[in-house]
Amino acid sequence: MAKTKYKYNPDSLSFDRIRLSYRERFLRFLAYFVGSLLLAGLYGGIFTYLIDSPKEKALKREISQLDLQYELMNREMNKVEKVLLHLQETDDNLYRTIFEAEPISTSLREGGIGGVNRYKELEGYKNSTVVIETASRLDKILKKVYVQSKSFDDLIILASEKEDMLRRIPAIMPISNKDLKRTASGWGYRIHPIYKIRKFHYGMDFTAPTGTDIYATGDGKIYRVISSQRGLGKHIIIDHGYGYSTVYAHMNGFNVRKGQKVKRGDVIGFVGSTGLSTAPHLHYEVKLNGKHIDPANYFFNDLTPDEYDRMIILAMKSGQSFD
Repeated sequence: MAKTKYKYNPDSLSFDRIRLSYRERFLRFLAYFVGSLLLAGLYGGIFTYLIDSPKEKALKREISQLDLQYELMNREMNKVEKVLLHLQETDDNLYRTIFEAEPISTSLREGGIGGVNRYKELEGYKNSTVVIETASRLDKILKKVYVQSKSFDDLIILASEKEDMLRRIPAIMPISNKDLKRTASGWGYRIHPIYKIRKFHYGMDFTAPTGTDIYATGDGKIYRVISSQRGLGKHIIIDHGYGYSTVYAHMNGFNVRKGQKVKRGDVIGFVGSTGLSTAPHLHYEVKLNGKHIDPANYFFNDLTPDEYDRMIILAMKSGQSFD
């Protein structure tokens, strides 16, 4: 029950009962009401910002678990990237070297994912940076895996062609030279026997009597059969495929015709001294993609390492070529 309040009246020397007007009562009520609202807001704010609700606690636990999963995922991607890097290095430095294929360019392996912003839907959240970085990193790994997979597909094709390629690569001496004594002049600068000037000798000379058999050094197709009394004289060019071709010059006669297919060891002609030649011999050249290369590097089916060293010494002794 509300207490009744009194006020002393000095005129009547008595206590008069205090009666509030409706306006005063309303203002007092309003003050209590507003104060209650402010107090409620204060308590609500404290509980909202300092004390989590059960739902908020559950959401925070879920976010924490997601952060942990992203961290674990990035650790696993580190391992995947290391394995992928090892595969790439093995591919470029071993497999493609064996099959004489060009390494895959870094720009192709490391190329980004082009086009529009692929991660726009992931923006605007508290963890957007972590999520976008993880998604981008995963996309790059998937692209590298795809490129490496295509590379292995190419290597499978190259492996299936390797046997044919090994038959076609020049790999024996073009004449019988078991004791290596027919090795006359090798690759490098020599004195030209006719012009008497220092000139680069793009091949290897083998001395032999006129009429000695000349062998195809690898499987291929006779590209040209040329009869001339100048330059290389009578000579044959064999196209072996895979960028390889061989030249057999200063021949006395031919045993093949243009367009004919030959196998390694087939007799294609005979030693002579036609063209710019000073004595019966065979001038032999090897080309790869149109560029001359040292024929001495392509006798691996005939020579042991010791025989190879001996042949190089013999070829270097002569300061003059035969053509």
